Amino acid sequence: MVRPYRILPAIVILACMLSSAQNTAPNPSPNPSAPKPVNNYSGMYSFLQDGEFVQVTVEDQGRVTGFISRYGDLESDRGEFLDLFFKEGKLDSQNLTFTTQTVHGVWYEFKGTVERGPGKNPGDEAYYLLKGTLTQNNTDANKKTSSKSRDVTFKSFPQDMGAPPEKQN
Repeated sequence: MVRPYRILPAIVILACMLSSAQNTAPNPSPNPSAPKPVNNYSGMYSFLQDGEFVQVTVEDQGRVTGFISRYGDLESDRGEFLDLFFKEGKLDSQNLTFTTQTVHGVWYEFKGTVERGPGKNPGDEAYYLLKGTLTQNNTDANKKTSSKSRDVTFKSFPQDMGAPPEKQN
């Protein structure tokens, strides 16, 4: 006669082995037709002056959100930080466009590309570059609009690639 206390350890071991086998997925074989992982261009990039930056967040289907944080240059806001949020933005492959909302009569339009920069590793400064044409639009007190375009290159800021901070209770 088989005693239950001898069968129980065998059942526990067998259950553990089956559980382990279910949690272990086989290594996928390389599939040349599988899509490549999409680069994550989201992050902070330099802007026109030291201390100014562009925050870019790439979302689903190429939708781009973000903002430009820059120093005001009018008499009323000189030296103050102004945040110009994206009114619309899009990333199509590596082609990036965005238009900001108007703040104190100023808004920006960017048309360009996202490219690999000289940074060696993800998270390094200038790992990605935003290269293109930036147009600054100004509306004065008389509602007259003027535009100034220039070629720009914005470098990605370095990122801390360490472990995320632990949650505190």
